[in-house]
Amino acid sequence: MIKYLVRKSAQLFSIIWSCVVILLLSSSFGCARRERSKSLTVSSEAPTTISSQTKNTQANDQQSNVSVVTANPSQTAKRININNASAEELEKLPGIGKALAERIIEHREKYGAFRRAEHLIIVRGISDRKFRALRDLITVE
Repeated sequence: MIKYLVRKSAQLFSIIWSCVVILLLSSSFGCARRERSKSLTVSSEAPTTISSQTKNTQANDQQSNVSVVTANPSQTAKRININNASAEELEKLPGIGKALAERIIEHREKYGAFRRAEHLIIVRGISDRKFRALRDLITVE
């Protein structure tokens, strides 16, 4: 009787283990990541229908755009040297307010001059996106 129960429990364990393995393998292939297309495609079958997913994608793309406004060519040619600029000069840069200008100056005084313009990212409050907007307006000399 005990041998019979051991044999049946081993078979039951084998069946349960097989089911678990099959479920794990099938679930890993269930979620396929689709690539987002940048262009809006409308099929010929439904020319006036645009899916809500496409609308959401467009809205997200519009929100992530960063625009830098430049007034005239004479201002774009003159870059601000972040190693010797005053707080007032730094505040003229887009996205740099009084507090952030003070943090830049504080960092410069504490650690010395910036060796490269990219080192501005170390300052708290300067994100990668903000740096990309400032990259063409600053210099390190």
